[in-house]
Amino acid sequence: METGTEARRRFKVNGIVQGVGFRPFVYRIAVARGLKGFIRNTASGVLIEVQGEAGVIEGFSRKLQSECPPLSKIETFEETAVPCVREEGFTIGASGEGEEVETLIPPDIALCGDCRTELQDPLNRRFRYPFINCTNCGPRYTIVGRLPYDRPFTSMHGFTMCPECEREYHDPLDRRFHAQPNACPVCGPAALLLDAAGEKIEFPDAVAGAAAMLREGKIVALKGVGGFHLAVDASNDEAVRRLRERKGREAKPFAVMVRDIGIVSRYCDCTPAEAAALASPEAPIVLLRNRGTGELAPSVAPGNDRLGVMLPYSPLHLLLCADAPEVLVMTSANFSEEPIVTDNVEALSRLGCVADCFLMHNRPIWLKCDDSVTIELSGKLRQLRRSRGYVPAPVFLREGGPVVLATGGELKNTLALLKGTHALLSQHIGDMKNYEAWRHFEQAAEHLQHLFQAKPELIVHDLHPGYMTTEWALKQGLPVLGVQHHHAHLASCLAENREDGPVIGLMLDGTGYGTDGTIWGGEVLAGDIAGAERFASFEAMPLPGGDIAVTQPWRLALGYLHRSFSDMPELPFMQGKPVGPVLELIGKGNNVHETSSCGRLFDAVSALSGLRDEISYEGQAAIELMHAAKGETGTGAFTHELREEGGRWTMLVSPIIRDAVRAVRQGSSLQEISRMFHRTMVNLLLDITGKASKASGIRTVALSGGVFQNALLFETLVRELETAGYRVLAHSLVPSNDGGLSLGQAVIGRSFLAGNYRGIR
Repeated sequence: METGTEARRRFKVNGIVQGVGFRPFVYRIAVARGLKGFIRNTASGVLIEVQGEAGVIEGFSRKLQSECPPLSKIETFEETAVPCVREEGFTIGASGEGEEVETLIPPDIALCGDCRTELQDPLNRRFRYPFINCTNCGPRYTIVGRLPYDRPFTSMHGFTMCPECEREYHDPLDRRFHAQPNACPVCGPAALLLDAAGEKIEFPDAVAGAAAMLREGKIVALKGVGGFHLAVDASNDEAVRRLRERKGREAKPFAVMVRDIGIVSRYCDCTPAEAAALASPEAPIVLLRNRGTGELAPSVAPGNDRLGVMLPYSPLHLLLCADAPEVLVMTSANFSEEPIVTDNVEALSRLGCVADCFLMHNRPIWLKCDDSVTIELSGKLRQLRRSRGYVPAPVFLREGGPVVLATGGELKNTLALLKGTHALLSQHIGDMKNYEAWRHFEQAAEHLQHLFQAKPELIVHDLHPGYMTTEWALKQGLPVLGVQHHHAHLASCLAENREDGPVIGLMLDGTGYGTDGTIWGGEVLAGDIAGAERFASFEAMPLPGGDIAVTQPWRLALGYLHRSFSDMPELPFMQGKPVGPVLELIGKGNNVHETSSCGRLFDAVSALSGLRDEISYEGQAAIELMHAAKGETGTGAFTHELREEGGRWTMLVSPIIRDAVRAVRQGSSLQEISRMFHRTMVNLLLDITGKASKASGIRTVALSGGVFQNALLFETLVRELETAGYRVLAHSLVPSNDGGLSLGQAVIGRSFLAGNYRGIR
């Protein structure tokens, strides 16, 4: 509406627009144009009203949408005319309360360039201050209790700003305007160096003292953004081995933190895209190809040709790395398979027998959040563990619908909350095998619903009746739906690619409860989110002893050999093993499960080839088998066969096992066996895809499941599928492993509520 030449417009902006400098940005462009009005955060978004000449408002509107701050993301933008009012200028109002939360909290963001410059400037009042931040960087998600995102509702509520910080906080033209974690050495959090007994170590600078400890080969527990890390000099093999022994992590590779991007190339091959990911605001761990120069301790990443690398992303990390050895092991502070430690008292209690000293601070961490892990495959950065830097940024869906909560799987657990067109995935929770992980799961489930004020109409869980996540779902007093594991993988891939389907789904992983009560894991599905047909699966093979065969692949190999040969062959891996009793159990069928798992096939080949007969972490045998191929599949392959029975295809495993045994007996090298096996898997999957396409007419293929973390298999298969004319959908926003399972469960839940769900047939 206009009064003479004056008009007034109301803008409702939704997306990531709080805590990212959006309000001062709007203030500056409004004041520069002489517009009157206001902007304020509300629980349902950002509300802006401006008044002035109509043409000037049009220019304001264009700039608002095209030049917003780099960390903001506008999802919806509404503009309406409203009556003019008497007003003197443009103001930033206090946050308001809304009936429904729609605003998105930004993730925790790595230190920006401006703050980095101030941190290193001896003349700046925040010189060497480990908690420097501004609107463009710093902790966000891990310090937020509820919306609106204002300081009283964050873990900074206990720190009263000094006059200088207060001035910055209230100045719309300052970079720290309404930066909720704003602080300085006078008024903010402080670092403290303690010994293993919790006694203060007197040192002029706590961070410099910790760096000195690292140079001496000590293990330092340091409190980061989303939890504690355990750090040690990555070039000191004795120190790294000591960390492994104390932490209970026998062989799983450690991530490292490298002082700066210029040093990375000394240790690893790093493409421009990988370098960009390392230096991005999200600052994830990136799995890079290890150059094997021998400068790092062999015990950092044994049996692995990749190295998980990250750069210092918080000011505390940056200061520490500047004084410490240039490459540090930087691993989550926990015991094997437990959640990351966040609380100071808890750290001293649980880590006192691991760390030699503690670098901690007094800013509480309200939410655990591990480092994210990524890898570049087939031209895209892909998530292996989606957590700090990415959570809680939403995965945007094609359309909205009812609120649904999904509980994920038993391993690599995450939750997913669907609200409108947002899929809000929790941070990585981990393996639901201990009480600490269970507490983390319950906290994350409560926090997601509370933070986004969303009460689900339906809770979706895995079909497995024994999962703790299933038990939790059934106790919530809300409608529930059990969803088959591999259908959830298929739906997850479709949802993140914003595709409807139908597709041919190659769903390959280690374990998933099947509709027939057996263990699935090598499935070819044809369908969409609403339902799918089990077109093919790997030949079912015996899993003697259940879970024990997963940790002792030699038992698994015996089962595969027993099923594949009429006369049991003798191979070197059997020496010294209680082969007779295990074969007797297999023959009688005592405690023997049937599985079509693709992951278990990798484990069996690894064991029978003599590479790995026992594992100390999930996927170790398959990972080492992949690395044995040295990045190539070669041209030779084992025999693969397909068999059709009753309209469903079986991808036979026995011929592959028999050929692998023949190769071992002929003295083929481990490299040759691995290359031939990977080539066989690609050939087999291309073959079955062709049959599924011919039967259905579908030319789009979706890839999901933990097996597709195998870089050699994934990149070779994608390349050859595309060469054959197929359109390939894969994961990049969420993990292909069970960390992405909750997204698929949730969108299937919406299909169920809409009356479209058909399930697996």
